Amino acid sequence: MEDPVTEIPRVIRLLTQSPPSTQRAAVEKYFTPSASFTHPFCRSGSFEGSRWLIWCIYRWYKIMSPRIDINVDGIAYDERNLTLYVNIHQVFRIWIVPFFNAPVSLVTVLKLKALYFIQSQNDLYQVNEFSKFFSPFGILSGLLLVAQFVATALCILGATIFWPVSWVEQNVIGGNREKSIGEAVRG
Repeated sequence: MEDPVTEIPRVIRLLTQSPPSTQRAAVEKYFTPSASFTHPFCRSGSFEGSRWLIWCIYRWYKIMSPRIDINVDGIAYDERNLTLYVNIHQVFRIWIVPFFNAPVSLVTVLKLKALYFIQSQNDLYQVNEFSKFFSPFGILSGLLLVAQFVATALCILGATIFWPVSWVEQNVIGGNREKSIGEAVRG
């Protein structure tokens, strides 16, 4: 790639919506031979020739869901660290399961190397997002949403009950300064 921010939406479409030969050519063109791929459900590792595993993962992805709706909603580029953060939403449909679709959002982190080849791809999903792949009609996702609100209520309860810990940290130990409790007690 010459301009990763401009070109990455097209690269993503080539990887996810192309026929097999075009998809393979895209993997070979944009990924390094030892690139890695990490997803909540699979990973390739990184070794000489691991790019072939990435092609197999994309191939199976396309076989499972021949018609994928995918959109790039935003891109952030950390030029100093050669890292792209790509906000994506997609609708994944498994052809063998009628009426099933999983509308999910994710952030894909792409680590680049010289000449902007992809060295690693890491797909990051919130738990309630990747649960949509397993749960018809969003049942599991709904249960996870409830569990997340219960966890938030427990955080409120814990912060309320244990407020003295925060008071000691702020007023005795000194906020974020590096000071142990022993130093605070000794004065």
